[in-house]
Amino acid sequence: MPLIPQEPQIHERAQGPSATPATGHSAATPRPVPGPRPVPGPRSAATPRPGRPGPGPARPAPPAQRSHSSAGQPQASGPVTSSAPQIQLIPAPVDGALDAADEAVDLLLDSGRAPGDILVLTTGEQHPWATHELSFGDTAYWAQHDAREDVFFADAAAVARAQSRPVVVVAFNGGGDDAAAQVLPLARERAAALLVVCGDSERINAVLGAGV
Repeated sequence: MPLIPQEPQIHERAQGPSATPATGHSAATPRPVPGPRPVPGPRSAATPRPGRPGPGPARPAPPAQRSHSSAGQPQASGPVTSSAPQIQLIPAPVDGALDAADEAVDLLLDSGRAPGDILVLTTGEQHPWATHELSFGDTAYWAQHDAREDVFFADAAAVARAQSRPVVVVAFNGGGDDAAAQVLPLARERAAALLVVCGDSERINAVLGAGV
């Protein structure tokens, strides 16, 4: 009887050294195993980051980022959406109004606005995007407007055809002295929350002061 408990002990010892090379292999296997496990964590955390600049504003980013931007503009525009949008003036010369409008759009997208929320109107030359898209035909061009999936650029002369969007950006890059008086009232009607005006501040303030 005493030999019986000793024999399994010998076998266990024999398994010990034989297990040592196995432990070497098993020690190698757990190291890569925890390796890939934390990897998906950072990747999943990184997925919203690239989404913010592009699809981010449209899906995960807007709720969080709009709260930051709403501290300045959207909160103020929210209560007024039923009657009048908030108006923001960006002084710019005629030849710099289009660039100022593009920068305003970039800031709006970075703040969390969805691309489909923004309509850009130009009083002078068409925006390069509009010129390019119009080369494929008027029907395809306005189909993108109706889809409301991206920022839409249009000539201010076509503002009557444009539908209302939360944000309207107007670039006074030409069109004469009466452009502001003609465009601003219609642009204000199309802006549900915010109207951004890029152009000559004196001319725009004169029109805005007249109760536009």
